[in-house]
Amino acid sequence: MARISGVTIPSDKQVWVALTYVYGIGPKTSETILAAAKVDRTVRVKDLTDVEISRIQDIINEKYTVEGELQRIVAGNIKRLKDISAYRGLRHKNNLPSRGQRTKTNARTRRGKKTTVGGTAKKVASKT
Repeated sequence: MARISGVTIPSDKQVWVALTYVYGIGPKTSETILAAAKVDRTVRVKDLTDVEISRIQDIINEKYTVEGELQRIVAGNIKRLKDISAYRGLRHKNNLPSRGQRTKTNARTRRGKKTTVGGTAKKVASKT
């Protein structure tokens, strides 16, 4: 089990896939890192040597912002938008989509489970 940037990456996967388990590294960035480290992208993580792992870790530390530091930056950006009451900040505050998607239908991921508003149910006729 290799640890890169504080994340235990899966040992049975190919290196380029396993690197995407680190927050802030996607497929394209993973390819770039492996090319710079001169590591074959299709080799399994369990077959990597300690030297190769340290080369990958050094490149990530030098050139990329990942994991906790990146999450702090993103959270700070969202907090700044909320503080200045920007439109995007208000959308974040209200748990609504912030990038222009429609909300009349869809948007369930952001808005949560559907809740029925009262007053729509038929009243049962009572016997007198």
